[in-house]
Amino acid sequence: MREAVARGRFVRMSPMKARLVADEIRGKPVDEAQRILTYSPKKAARVLKKILDSAVANAEQNFEMDADRLWVKQIWVDEGPRMRRLKPRAFGRADIMQRKLSHITVAVAERED
Repeated sequence: MREAVARGRFVRMSPMKARLVADEIRGKPVDEAQRILTYSPKKAARVLKKILDSAVANAEQNFEMDADRLWVKQIWVDEGPRMRRLKPRAFGRADIMQRKLSHITVAVAERED
């Protein structure tokens, strides 16, 4: 079975927060997944929708798959590098703040009926 893949790398979002939304659409048909992401209030939903739309476009253009028969075969969120920032504290000290980044991968495939 062929699958089309799209990746979003270095997304400025915690992987844990992105996984919460990714778990909601895993294994669902693409049209239902897009509906869930459109009406979800979470920030991760907007990013995941763009990546899902890219995977669907890749499936249509590169593999000539039917968009109506696609489903989310796999979706996973990996941790990317951390951006480190200094936060000034009292008495001339500094704390290191770590901003987490994510690598998000979405794979869609055509359903075999």
